Amino acid sequence: MPDARPPARPRATQAQRKATRGRPRAADPCAMVIFGATGDLTKRLVVPALYNLSRTGMLPKNFALIGVARTEGTTESWRNQLHGALESFVGAKAAEFDPDHIDEAAWGRLAQNMSYVQGDLAKPELYATLRVALDTAQEAHATEGNAIFYLAVADRLFGVVVDELGKAKLTDEDKDPEGRPRFWRRVVVEKPFGHSLDSARALNARILRTLTEDQIFRIDHFLGKDTVQSIMAFRFANGLFEPIWNRDRIDHVQITVAETVGVEARGQFYEATGALRDMVPSHVLTLISMVAMEPPTGFDAAAIRSKKADVFAAMPAVLPAEAVRGQYGPGGSAKAYRAEADVAADSNVETFVAMRFTIDNWRWAGVPFYIRTGKHMAARLTEIAICFKQAPYTAFQDTPVEALRPNWLVLGISPDEGISLQFEVKRPGQGVDLAAVKMDFRYDDAFPKEPNVGYETLLLDVMIGDPTLFMRADMIEQGWRIVKPVLDAWAETKAEFPNYASGANGPTAADTLLTDDGGRAWRPVRVKPAA
Repeated sequence: MPDARPPARPRATQAQRKATRGRPRAADPCAMVIFGATGDLTKRLVVPALYNLSRTGMLPKNFALIGVARTEGTTESWRNQLHGALESFVGAKAAEFDPDHIDEAAWGRLAQNMSYVQGDLAKPELYATLRVALDTAQEAHATEGNAIFYLAVADRLFGVVVDELGKAKLTDEDKDPEGRPRFWRRVVVEKPFGHSLDSARALNARILRTLTEDQIFRIDHFLGKDTVQSIMAFRFANGLFEPIWNRDRIDHVQITVAETVGVEARGQFYEATGALRDMVPSHVLTLISMVAMEPPTGFDAAAIRSKKADVFAAMPAVLPAEAVRGQYGPGGSAKAYRAEADVAADSNVETFVAMRFTIDNWRWAGVPFYIRTGKHMAARLTEIAICFKQAPYTAFQDTPVEALRPNWLVLGISPDEGISLQFEVKRPGQGVDLAAVKMDFRYDDAFPKEPNVGYETLLLDVMIGDPTLFMRADMIEQGWRIVKPVLDAWAETKAEFPNYASGANGPTAADTLLTDDGGRAWRPVRVKPAA
């Protein structure tokens, strides 16, 4: 019988593998449809990210951008609005790199492929018009039928839009006899993905009636930051750290996401969300999973996401006694949360949350993960701090050393991206006395600076179909399961708010959460000294 297998592909030589290793894969030709095209998210993050991809040559040459919104307008007026917003949101940052602020050639490559569709997102007529716009884009820009539908809309509309896309058959993929799509359709969903475990399950079930899991990209802009993506490289590419990355050597982990701003003009959104829903099931738990995951068998999406999901599955639900909530009051020139626009005068919504998580597996049993996130804190700071167990004190008992400080490994995510290691050295001079010093690595010192808004990598990953940095349905639901007891308890009780002043680092109960748990303490949230 003749061999029916296809001929073997010649193996790549070592030189060929080296030449292609690490090179970003080119994005497929595609059209991108933004629902909520006139909204703040589109102006402030999505379109500036597309502009930066155009500026760096990463945007596909065959690309079309279609804006969809209820607002009356034309393609020209939409272009002008976006260009003005680009100057506001990107121009000042770009001035560090380009005195002309905006690269008009890069903007032109994006702008010339734009079109605008006005209509009601709940009406089938809009989707018939959108089909025509996609067909036109395919003819004019050779998008090959590939399309991204980006839901930059209120979360209550996620299911509505996906339902209508499905009814119009705009999410259908044409597949060849081997089951590979001749063209693809993908949907990007912003957070919050649900407001509770039940609502997350219902939303997953609803959109999965129309889409397959590999068509859904649940986006979290935190994961677009280089330092966050570098956590795995730092752990698994360095033989020094992975052997001590466990309960035998690590005492505890602290994750801080502190902001100096209040809710600003987002009072209505925040009243329905709060700090816990806004930050913990998405941003914070994702950071924990990257710190705590086991080594994957490879850096493909399936392997990495499975290891992250294992972390979520090993995390017990947080008890109400392991969580602290706060709400900022007046402080300095800042007003109280309850005095913000669109906020109830007796609001029970938290603007700060601190929690204690545990992971019941062999690597992390007994190691607490403390997190805190809040608004109107002393400084803007996002960091992951790993505290190692102290060395034995016996050798220093006859010296002036009063106590040994633990070693800290700090992964700085924002605003200063880098990694620092604190350790003890002997002070110069007679006798034995110790001083804590740091070894610091800063991304800005080691690599060229490039303006970015954090969405560039994520949008490019959607275009190439790489879901590594996106949450699966089961991971979303596990996140809500973990915080469910706290959400339920807080919904049933009235808090004594406000309980921390603007510019402080949260309520005193957040400090007690650590001091009562082995006498630990939060790292200070400090303003970086002026250069």
